[in-house]
Formats: sequence, C-alpha cells, structure tokens
Amino acid sequence: MTLYRAVFAVLVAGVSVYFIAIQYWSPTSAPPVRTEQYDADIEIPSIGLGTWLSDKGKVAHAVEFALKSGYNHIDAALIYRNEEETGKGIRAAGLPRDKLWVTSKLWNADHRPSEATIAIEKSVKDLGVEYLDLYLIHWPVAFVPGEGTKIDETTTIVDTWRTMENLARSNLTRKIGISNFSRRDVETIMQICVICPYAHEFETHPYLQQQEFVDYHKEIGVKVIAYSPLGNTNPTYKDKNKLEPILEAPFWVKLAGKKNATVAQTILAWGRQRGTIVIPKSVHEKYILENLGALDISFTAGEMRDIAKQDKKTRMNNPGRGWGIKLFADLDDPTRLSDNGGNEL
Repeated sequence: MTLYRAVFAVLVAGVSVYFIAIQYWSPTSAPPVRTEQYDADIEIPSIGLGTWLSDKGKVAHAVEFALKSGYNHIDAALIYRNEEETGKGIRAAGLPRDKLWVTSKLWNADHRPSEATIAIEKSVKDLGVEYLDLYLIHWPVAFVPGEGTKIDETTTIVDTWRTMENLARSNLTRKIGISNFSRRDVETIMQICVICPYAHEFETHPYLQQQEFVDYHKEIGVKVIAYSPLGNTNPTYKDKNKLEPILEAPFWVKLAGKKNATVAQTILAWGRQRGTIVIPKSVHEKYILENLGALDISFTAGEMRDIAKQDKKTRMNNPGRGWGIKLFADLDDPTRLSDNGGNEL
C-alpha cells in the first residue's frame, strides 16, 4: 500500500511539472504585456499646464504662478524651445519634487539611441528636475539627425520604443508613452512592448472627440492626455477651419451658463469627465486660475450625450502634410497630402 502511494505521488508530481512546463515554455503569440512596472501607484494629475507656444518671456512666470496656485502638472517638450524657461518657473515655485508631475517629449530627429539619450538628458537639465515623470515619443515619425525633416527610413517606431524602454530603465524617466499615434501604431507598440505605454497624448476636444479611440485606450489600460483641449481657441488654428470659435458657440455658451461657469471651464470639465487628462495652455494668470474651476463641474448622462452631438470631426494640428507623411490614417480627419496646410508641432 505504501509503495502504491509513493508511485501515485510520483505520477501526480510528474503531471504537475508537465503542465507547468507547457504553460511557461510553449510557443505563444501573446505579447509580453507589462512585464515591467515602474511606480504604478503614482498617477498623473487630471489637469495640467501646457507650454506649447508659450513665449519664452512669459512661460517662466506662468509655470511658477500655476504651481503656486494649485497645479502640480506641467507638460513640456524639447521642440517647444522653452524648457529652460519652464524650468526656471518650476524652480521658483519651490514644490517638492515628489509633488510635481513633469512630462517632456522625444523629438523626431532624436529617435536613434545616442540622440535620444542626449535629448532626454537635455530636457531633464533644462527643466531643472532630477528625472521626468513621463517621456513621450512626440510623433510616430523619425527624421534623419541633422537633415531637417528628411524621413529616416531605417528607424521604425518599434526601434524607437526599444530605445524608450532603455531610457525608462536608466531612471531618466519614471514612465514612457506616445503622442500623435494612429490606432494601428498603438497596436504595434502594444504587441511588442516590455515596458508598455503609460499614456498617449493626442489632440481631442469637442470638435474632434474621437470617443471610440478614447474608449479603446481605457480598454488597454493607457491613459489619454488631451492636448488643445479647448479646440480652436489657439491662435495658431485661426485659419485652419471655418468652424465658429468654440468659446462663442451657442451650445457651449448656454451649457456654461447652466453650470454658472465659463465656456473654457465647462469644456475642460467635459474632457475630465470623459476620462482624459486636459493640459490647457495659458500664460495669463486670470485664465490659469479660471481653468482650475473645471474641477468642480460635472454633467448628467443626458448632457454628455448632447455634447457628443457637437463633434465636428475636425483636426486642428496636422504636420503630416508638410512632412509628406500620412498621419492619423485610421482616425477622424487624417492627413490628406494633396491639401495645403501648415506645419505644426
């Protein structure tokens, strides 16, 4: 009887080892999703101060004022050419480093490993921080270093993502992500990532809602950062379309009145309630303070449905025409290379 029990135990152990081996060593097509995690408990604040197109002579004060007024999230980028001034504002505000969220971005000419390291080190130095909280691939387009906007045909977005993963491992940034990617590009990264994107920053606002794309990111666990969250209020966009200025649109004026708020506050509140992080840009103290009022506004399900009907599916920022690249191919208002259009960042 004892011998029988011993043989049975050996058989059970053998079967267990077999199934464990099958589980861990059998070939599989599934991606290595999030096998590495970094500071998963620290979340990005839902509203931040954008710095794109902020004048060098004004951005330092704007950043300092915002951080002293309750903001703790600054969105920057090397190509904005104002990170040194942004850093002066950060230092002047005097917030403890662990209470501040700072995002920067890898420019198109810096996708190769050596250039990427130099670029992120410059951003960290200019911003005056010990590390970044989030570093994004600014566009899914690589330029040949030193040759303007000549497309680098040899560096793929997968190559660039591997470089980004190494930057995360070097402790130069806590988290990494993407910006201005199409859904196909996002899927490509999600299939191969070891350290997967924490966030995706892209244009979305009431005139370009892209709700399905926003919902897709929720499904895959990637946060959405909405840039130009106030639509065509940016002066850069004044000649881009024939839509009425969103701050004057009767729908939004009426809804803002109902909420006893400004139109900007109401739009930003909608952006937050739909689950995106909003980063309005301003260098004016009045508007910087007013934008924080979005934190106190909410909408009913019926109001959210009414807002959804205001979608114009119109993109404001599309440099693909100037670069000769089709961007946003599977999204609303993709690049049409035959159109005339300006180059944005």
